[in-house]
Amino acid sequence: MKISTRGRYALRMMLDLALNDQGKYVTIKSIAERQEISRKYLEQIITVLSRAGYVKSIRGSQGGYKLARPAEEYTVGMILRLIEGSMVPVACMEDEPNQCPRCDKCVTLDLWKQLDKAISGVIDHTTLADLAEKQKQKSKQ
Repeated sequence: MKISTRGRYALRMMLDLALNDQGKYVTIKSIAERQEISRKYLEQIITVLSRAGYVKSIRGSQGGYKLARPAEEYTVGMILRLIEGSMVPVACMEDEPNQCPRCDKCVTLDLWKQLDKAISGVIDHTTLADLAEKQKQKSKQ
């Protein structure tokens, strides 16, 4: 499984909003500068995040974006699944129950389930607040 550039940038954008949450709206321009990401690319991503209700926006000279909820309420998994779609490692795991005619005798399916459980365990238990705290600690070094 590979996380796309779009997924990585969405996570970085949400983290930037969490780190710069001081009650004010943050401009795309300032995020783009701090994250060294194209403003146009971020505008595409923020549209998806906004439509999903993950961020609030305001227009005008004092406009920008901010998280719609506290950083503790967003997991990495929520953000990545919004942008990337399913995070399962193989296509045969997309359906529940599994529709593969070989699923009862497929030993590799057990491996894929273990991998999925491990990945989900990390991304669904890591919040934006966790990442923000780690970033603050790393910045002190």
